[in-house]
Amino acid sequence: MLVGYARTSTIEQAAGLEAQVRDLEALGCEQVFTEQTSSVGPRKKLDEAIAYCRKGDTFVVTKFDRLARSVSHLGQIVERLKEKGVALRVLDPAIDTSSATGELVLNLMGSIAQFERQMMLERQREGIAKAKADGKYKGRKPTARAKADEIKALSAQGISLSEIARRLEIGKASVHRVLASG
Repeated sequence: MLVGYARTSTIEQAAGLEAQVRDLEALGCEQVFTEQTSSVGPRKKLDEAIAYCRKGDTFVVTKFDRLARSVSHLGQIVERLKEKGVALRVLDPAIDTSSATGELVLNLMGSIAQFERQMMLERQREGIAKAKADGKYKGRKPTARAKADEIKALSAQGISLSEIARRLEIGKASVHRVLASG
């Protein structure tokens, strides 16, 4: 059985999530687990998807970055799958760990992907530092502070932090900070 997993970091990436699901279903995945959460946060659907897999299944993702945050994290996931007798298939680039060659390519590509990510973050930090030095970077707009009155009004109605965050499309931690600041 092919078991798919699709993830995007934010709800604003709905089209990306839909595209992943479409590709997984087109491949023939009978069960597809989806979630919209940061790669560094808890990923309950990933854990559910791995738990769902049985010996002989193939776990399928569209790209490395939808699955793991680093080479070591990728290795942990692959090991969990291997212990269950489950192969991993990545659609782009095409990799299947059901063979020794596939495992080798997976490790090489995972290392390259992590390297690319680190280089991108380094360039981003350099660009932000230069923009700040030039007085051109102000940071992102404080969306939660701009919605402080709405947050306080909803909280006064007894609405939970999670529900306020969902309604106003901001993070739960941001809601908490606004309410804690008075």
